[in-house]
Amino acid sequence: MEQTRLHDEINRRRTFAIISHPDAGKTTLTEKLLLYGGAIRQAGSVKSRKTRTYAVSDWMEIEKQRGISVTSSVLNFDYNGYHINILDTPGHQDFSEDTYRTLVAADSAVMLLDGAKGVEAQTKKLFHVCRKRGIPIFTFVNKLDRVCKNPFDLIDELEKTLGIHSYPVTWPVGIDGVFKGVYNRALKRLELFETDGDHGIKVTVSQVMELYNPELKALIGSEAYNSLCEDISLLDEAGEEFDIAKVLSGKVTPVFFGSAMSNFGVQQFLEDFIQMAPTPGQRNTSMGVLAPDDNEFSGFVFKIQANMDPKHRDRLAFVRICSGQYEKGMQVYNTRMQKNIRLAQPQQFLAQDRAVVEEAYAGDIVGLFDSGELRIGDTLCSEKNPFRFDPIPMFPAEHFAYVSAMDAGKRKQFVKGINQLQTEGAIQVFRTSESAGERRIAGVAGALQLEVLSYRMLGEYNAEIRIEQLSYQHARWIIPEEANLDLPVLEGDILRVVDRFDRPVILFRNNWVLQRIMNKNPNVEFTDIAPLEHESIAD
Repeated sequence: MEQTRLHDEINRRRTFAIISHPDAGKTTLTEKLLLYGGAIRQAGSVKSRKTRTYAVSDWMEIEKQRGISVTSSVLNFDYNGYHINILDTPGHQDFSEDTYRTLVAADSAVMLLDGAKGVEAQTKKLFHVCRKRGIPIFTFVNKLDRVCKNPFDLIDELEKTLGIHSYPVTWPVGIDGVFKGVYNRALKRLELFETDGDHGIKVTVSQVMELYNPELKALIGSEAYNSLCEDISLLDEAGEEFDIAKVLSGKVTPVFFGSAMSNFGVQQFLEDFIQMAPTPGQRNTSMGVLAPDDNEFSGFVFKIQANMDPKHRDRLAFVRICSGQYEKGMQVYNTRMQKNIRLAQPQQFLAQDRAVVEEAYAGDIVGLFDSGELRIGDTLCSEKNPFRFDPIPMFPAEHFAYVSAMDAGKRKQFVKGINQLQTEGAIQVFRTSESAGERRIAGVAGALQLEVLSYRMLGEYNAEIRIEQLSYQHARWIIPEEANLDLPVLEGDILRVVDRFDRPVILFRNNWVLQRIMNKNPNVEFTDIAPLEHESIAD
């Protein structure tokens, strides 16, 4: 392919994740970006139970019923010459490890804040993951159509709590929760919005006015107008100059204000964001740094999902393309498996709606049909110059339970479902030497994941399961595996198990027990992230 065209295609890609605390409005914002991007004609609010209109990014039945996102969605659309890849992640803390894995595939992140609550606990965790990776963060302060904190207080909280400088790109117009629209500082103009009570399911027509238009004061009221002029004067006098280099290095976060539900500020955010957001960047590999415009195709698997299409019960591996171009029917080398595989009919998505990909470039996310061979973290590259991308870590479980099939006749379905959900990274699976039949121990990061496990096992595999909660809080792998341990604890304080690769793991009742055993065994490493040696072989 001509190098100039490859470069141009990569430069028009924008791949980002949306992160937030639960209930900050992340799925709603995703829907409105799709709406303004022309990808959908009508946004589905997770609140709209009467009309049974659901969020496009929530494709699982349990998500529609509960109004929460429990798995990452991948959404693609074109807007103003740009190709947008949105990674909509679960906001609920019980599904944080899915979010962490997804962030590895993103070039930037949009951090969504509730205007009334500010920076919340889950936001802090996800922010620090982004910062550790060095990816740029863009902030959208949501729900400004309700009574919220003072915008200056929100900016101050953002900087003090997260330790990142901010630059307000837009500013809310209105007082006491009665918001009229948003002011764009660079364009020096106001966008006024009308609400019609339909939760913004359609594109809202906005009225654009210059700040010093004589009609503006009468339109929004003298109090709101005078307050806006004072705020803008303060920002211009005390604030920093906008520096895109500091944004792209993660030192400054551009801040936008609006309401995803009512469409305040969404289109302005989308247009400014795609201008500021980074193009696909370099990636670290075992052979050095890889540039996105390298002619050789490469990518890595960051997510595996089964049963997105209930009619076909298929399994898809989501691949982030890191360099080069996908060509229809091409073969690539799987470094872990040490063999070539064919990329047959890769898909791109609007949630569960799919389109076959004819071409794709660095920055794009595609789904590959997988017969069960691929795993999270697999590197796909050229056989001529094989390498590995940095590994995707496995995150520690904090809740454990025995799981078994209620009906012994459903053994086959039970084993298939447990193995599949383990491969997806939805659960970790352990077993003891005394495990009867097919009983397994499931480890999850959040308690709600056990409920989803039960729901998916029944709905997708027709296997109703029994869940028996265990009173352990920590799992630790042992290095070296053959170490003789001094275990000065009561029976029941620990449980010896093995993982899917037969590696020894110990479950600990609480942190006190863990610390005591660590102190008694100073020459043994107790790690909460599984060793990677076994991932490097085809098994």
